[in-house]
Amino acid sequence: MASDILEGKWKQMRGDVKTWWAELTDDEIDQIGGKKDQLVGKLQEKYGWEKAKAENEVDKKLAEYKEKHEVA
Repeated sequence: MASDILEGKWKQMRGDVKTWWAELTDDEIDQIGGKKDQLVGKLQEKYGWEKAKAENEVDKKLAEYKEKHEVA
């Protein structure tokens, strides 16, 4: 899923994001605002992940979301 699609679908994805990464607060999710690099950085901070692991987690979840919701 391209970053522009992530930004465009962010409001619809909020619930899923909260489920996937429960340690993120509502305020943090608002601050991320669909920006993939900010999401990756926040996951690194919250979960202590290396950048590559955080990016892989985001890509995996976005691919699952895209398949489930048939996002172009």
